[in-house]
Order: sequence, then structure tokens, then C-alpha cells
Amino acid sequence: MDPSSEVILDYPIFRIYKDHHVDRLVGTETVPAGADAATGVVSKDVVIDDDSGIYVRLYLPDMAGTQANEDGPKLRVLVFLHGGGFITESAASPMYHNYVNSLAAAARVLVVSVNYRLAPEHRFPTGYEDSLRALKWALSGGDPWLSRHGDLGRVFLAGDSAGGNIIHNVAMMAAAAGDGGGVAARIEGAVLLHAAFAGKEPVAGESVETAEMMDTLWGVICREAAEDGLDDPRINPLAAAAPSLRGLPFERLLVVEADGDFFRGRGRAYYEAVVASGWGGEVEWFETMGKEHVFFLLDPGCPEAVALMARLVAFFAGN
Repeated sequence: MDPSSEVILDYPIFRIYKDHHVDRLVGTETVPAGADAATGVVSKDVVIDDDSGIYVRLYLPDMAGTQANEDGPKLRVLVFLHGGGFITESAASPMYHNYVNSLAAAARVLVVSVNYRLAPEHRFPTGYEDSLRALKWALSGGDPWLSRHGDLGRVFLAGDSAGGNIIHNVAMMAAAAGDGGGVAARIEGAVLLHAAFAGKEPVAGESVETAEMMDTLWGVICREAAEDGLDDPRINPLAAAAPSLRGLPFERLLVVEADGDFFRGRGRAYYEAVVASGWGGEVEWFETMGKEHVFFLLDPGCPEAVALMARLVAFFAGN
């Protein structure tokens, strides 16, 4: 059969062929940045690397009643990584744009939503490197919104699904860099929302179908992992070769799951491994019952999504 017509992974959000080209079934629509009447949040796109075209979408909550200058109150900064299986969606996708608008308004945080390059056209670790570059850019105060309004000593990371995986890897890359008071030392906390992890050995609650899907997917998006497969530390942070979770470079961690999420078993195993690692920070498990993978994006007005939003708001506030 012609490799360009043989499907090796048929997933609701994309279809991958044997020659590694992709049909993106969702996540290709975009909306422009700008003022959001519903939340009062204003957003704009900023290119942070001309050569690669990497950009971030910045979200600034309504500053009415405050001084719009360097002397005004500073906002916590949240670097957000979207999901989409490493292959689809963007910082400009309507689903993510709307959710981040709501999150910025509710939590009163200045959000840096990263438009990292997607696989398979840009195989990983490209997406990790793009995201770390964006984090460093944010910490440098690379835009006047950040330098004037952002508290660059209180920076958080958050991401859903593939974005949750990227958050973990960016944190570990920052920790490994060992740059003293640089990147790692300035990350206060992180939130993993239904993070995409996998491994060769099954964990409790993980289906055979999920393991097979991830094995095929990882082989397409990260060819560097050909030898280790699903025990590559970037997709399996619990693998024998993975750096110790004791080295997580922040003070607080929130691991979020849903009981109907196909990554729930991996999320729970990650949480328990952090607890057992001897890490000195505070880790919390937050689980939603009766819901599935990234339900909060698909139905942000449901009671469970509202409850999760409230927990995120409290976490970013230090509670």
C-alpha cells in the first residue's frame, strides 16, 4: 500500500499516515487577538523569534482602577502551553483563546500563551525548546506588558494534555541548566492538566488502546526516542533513565485529572511518584468525577469546569 494513503493512527483530532504526513481534523481555525468584551481582557501577539516565527499571545486582565505604569500593582505571570497531541491546535485556536481569556480574568494573571511549533513537521524536542525559549523570554520582561505589569518573581507554568507534558519537560530542562538565579529559581508553581504521559509498562487504570495509541504517536513526533520508545524520559517521567522528580524546580505543584480521562492512570502515577521522591515542595491532587479528557475546554460552563477554575484561581493566588 502507498505510505501516503496508509493510516497508522486514526484519532478524533488528527489522522497520521505511514509516511508521517498528517490530516489535522480540528485545531486549525484561529481567532485574532484583541479586546474581549465578556472578560475585559486584552490580548496581543508578539513574535519572539523572527527566524522560526515562534510567537506568544499575551493576555492582560482589565487594569481599570489601577495605575497603568511601572508603579501600579504587579500581576502574577502564567506561561501557558496548549494541548492537541503535540500535532494540532495553537495559541490562536478559538477554544484556547476563549479559555485563557477566562482564566486571565478570573485569576488576575498576565498570561503568556506559547505558540510552539508542531510535530511532525517539527519533530520534538523542537516544541520543548520553543517553550523553554518562550519562558526565558517572559522572564526577561521581553514585552512592555510584562515589564510594566508582570511580577517576574512570581511565575507559574500550566498546560493541558500535550501541554502538560511540555510543562514537565520545560521545568526539568530549566532545572538541568543550573543557571543559578535564572529560569528555574523564578518558577513558583506548575499545574499539569490531564497531562499526556506514557510508558512501556502499563500502570493501573491504563487501557491497552491508550498505550498502543501513544506508542504510535510518540514514534511519529519524536524520532530521537526510537531506541527507548515509550520509556524515553520525555514521555515517561517515571522511566529508569528519567531525571529524579526530586529536582522539580518550583515550590508548588497541582496535578489535575478526571476519572474518565484516558491519561488518568498516568497522572495518578506521576503524582504518587512526586510524593515518594522526597521533593521538598507541596503537591496536590485534584480530580473531577464523571468527566473526560480536557472537559473544561470543551464545556467551560459546566459546574465541574467552574469548580476547577476556582481551584486554579486559588492555586495561583497561593492558596
